[in-house]
Amino acid sequence: MPVIVYTVPEEYDGALVKHFLRRGCGVSSRLFARLKQTEEGITADGTPVRAVDILRAGQTVRLRMPPDTVRVEAADLPLSIVYEDEALLVVDKPPYLAGHPSAGKDGPTLAAAIVAHYEREGTPFAFRPINRLDRNTSGLLLAAKNPHAAHRLGSGNPGGTRVEKEYRALVLGRLEGSGVIEQPIRVKPGFGITREVVPPGEEGGKYCLTRWESLASSDDFSLVRVRIETGRTHQIRVHMAWLGHPLAGDTMYGEDTETLPRHALHCAAMRFAHPETGREIVLTAPLPEDMAALLHGRGWDAELGRWGGWQI
Repeated sequence: MPVIVYTVPEEYDGALVKHFLRRGCGVSSRLFARLKQTEEGITADGTPVRAVDILRAGQTVRLRMPPDTVRVEAADLPLSIVYEDEALLVVDKPPYLAGHPSAGKDGPTLAAAIVAHYEREGTPFAFRPINRLDRNTSGLLLAAKNPHAAHRLGSGNPGGTRVEKEYRALVLGRLEGSGVIEQPIRVKPGFGITREVVPPGEEGGKYCLTRWESLASSDDFSLVRVRIETGRTHQIRVHMAWLGHPLAGDTMYGEDTETLPRHALHCAAMRFAHPETGREIVLTAPLPEDMAALLHGRGWDAELGRWGGWQI
């Protein structure tokens, strides 16, 4: 079972164990309850401690993570690992592969491929994706290996760390310059999955903000860098279609059936602070072959390395 180690700083000298872990380390209430039930789940300098025990500055606190319960059936599929350590796994998801099982849909999933990878290593793995990608969207997907890392990386959690993502999209038509789309999105009435933009304040609309910048353009299509401040389902696809430039190959929010047999969207870069060490991590993934071929044909290869000022 993985172990997470913390050193008690001066500002927590004399603090209760529960206060140090909850406030100083960002341990969730659910995980804290499980740690108390795990043998040697919480120790200070090697000695088991209770929630109400006092800690002193300089002590070493170790958290032994509870064992994982795997709920996804393994499937032996190729897996492209971009980054891995004891707490995190980042993979480059190919297009046409679902991220996780869903009701009523059979077929292989990225979750199943990851579970199979760890089964071969003899390590149980519960799939904890931090970001989600549509079946036909490719690129970087971050997963946590333990519940503490998942909680720290979860959006909206107190003391959590934000995961910034940068996408590459091919959109129809000539699009130049840059802009911000701040339009609410809701499920389209009568449709199970399709979304639509609605006027602010209208029932069902959820706040969404998308930033875009054109990297190259032609009369046929344009290469766009996209960052989203919110993570709604289909947000980039819906917002770009609302702008009048639906994604190439997107038949749900556009009518293009010739450019690509899927919507042209790729999670190309990711930046976040490590949930345990605080170290900044910046990762990139090259465009998949289908999108790259369209850019090569236009001579736009030089635009691929522009990462919005991030140090790669």
